[in-house]
Amino acid sequence: MPLHPSRMVRLKQLWSSLVVLAVVVIGAGAVPITYLESAVAKGAVCLDGSAPAYHFDKGSGSGVNNWIVHMEGGGWCTDTATCVKRQTTMKGSSKFMNKDFGFSGILGGKQSTNPDFYNWNRIKVRYCDGSSFTGDIEAVDPTNKLFFRGARVWRAVIDDLMAKGMSNAQNAILSGCSAGALAAILHCDQFKSILPTTAKVKCVSDAGYFIHGKDISGGSYIESYYSKVAATHGSAKSLPASCTSTMKPELCFFPQYVVKTMQTPLFVINAAFDSWQIKNVLAPTSVDKRKEWKDCKLDLKKCTAAQLQTVQGYRDQMLAALAPVQATTTRGLFLDSCHAHCQGGSAATWSGAQGPQVGNTKMAKAVGDWFYERSTFQNVDCPTLNCNPTCPAVSTED
Repeated sequence: MPLHPSRMVRLKQLWSSLVVLAVVVIGAGAVPITYLESAVAKGAVCLDGSAPAYHFDKGSGSGVNNWIVHMEGGGWCTDTATCVKRQTTMKGSSKFMNKDFGFSGILGGKQSTNPDFYNWNRIKVRYCDGSSFTGDIEAVDPTNKLFFRGARVWRAVIDDLMAKGMSNAQNAILSGCSAGALAAILHCDQFKSILPTTAKVKCVSDAGYFIHGKDISGGSYIESYYSKVAATHGSAKSLPASCTSTMKPELCFFPQYVVKTMQTPLFVINAAFDSWQIKNVLAPTSVDKRKEWKDCKLDLKKCTAAQLQTVQGYRDQMLAALAPVQATTTRGLFLDSCHAHCQGGSAATWSGAQGPQVGNTKMAKAVGDWFYERSTFQNVDCPTLNCNPTCPAVSTED
């Protein structure tokens, strides 16, 4: 029996909507998830024992032998209680991860918005271990069933990518955002050692330069925080030996100490007024006994003049910590004066018309020029908060 004309119209409208939706999803660079089931037998698993996962968009044309491995961020867990909380989220289990991930910014697949890396093999490694991929403890407590295996996860993913063609890499970048950017720094030299000796290998940290800073009480809450991470996850043996041979493991979570002995070129993208660091390094809740910073650290417009002066002082601490990056021209630096965290993950901030500029240069061009050695780039923005009109009005968080 033929369909009624009105129903035909509705079906056509529905079909058109589905086609438009498909185009939008594809246009957004949605990349399906890959579960690395073979890693489970090696004990390379998420906090809950599930398989690690990543998203892989294959390279094409001139980029077929070029690879960018981008580590997802998402903070850390410091003890059994905080790690157990992650077990039922995508930050601790691949069972809860979204099946598709939209690639943009440094992972974008369009030449117009990511001219230097758009046709590379682009990989987003999902973060489900809570240790910046450094944990490695064999024992599993039967009560909480927590697996601390971040370092094994990282290696299992890299080995899998090597088998899928990265062993033929001509150019390669290990990058990340936030805790993933710290992972990129911590694993940078190892990454280079695994790849062909003929490959050009470099690393990019986006909002991963966490500093050994003083907090509002005059102490260093963040040092004690990383001490707990290192102890809980058994991170010491996975941190760069060039650092742990001379310093306590928790200090080797701070890039300012690791970078001094790094051999592989590194590019640092960071906000001088990093929104995560202001909340958690400068004014962590546990040291803000009177809750005087509760509103200020979330919205700098609500800070007093004295608090803004303290925030300004954090930039001074940041600059001092960045000295090892500026010590050699093989390293790059894009330090803007924005109140942001993770800025390379969207086309808008990576290369868009409204994206931040330092030295009249957008980060996509700065990183591309540095990687291909068209020019060096070490630029520090104007010195005060909101002095740069190109900073986005809203900070981006991973």
